[in-house]
Amino acid sequence: MIINGQQEDIATPLSVDELIARKGLNAGRVAVEVNGAIVPRDKRAQTMLSGTDTVEIVTFVQGG
Repeated sequence: MIINGQQEDIATPLSVDELIARKGLNAGRVAVEVNGAIVPRDKRAQTMLSGTDTVEIVTFVQGG
């Protein structure tokens, strides 16, 4: 699986929610795209990933 441009060996299948948790990210502060399509928050638990997927995870930060 490619995550944010880096090849990673992650046991699949797993959901987008599970990936976010494994990465230690705050689910409320990230946006996730799988194979070029944004995954809505309410679909993350049902969206299953495979080893051939390309995932982009963007973390929202606050600042000024």
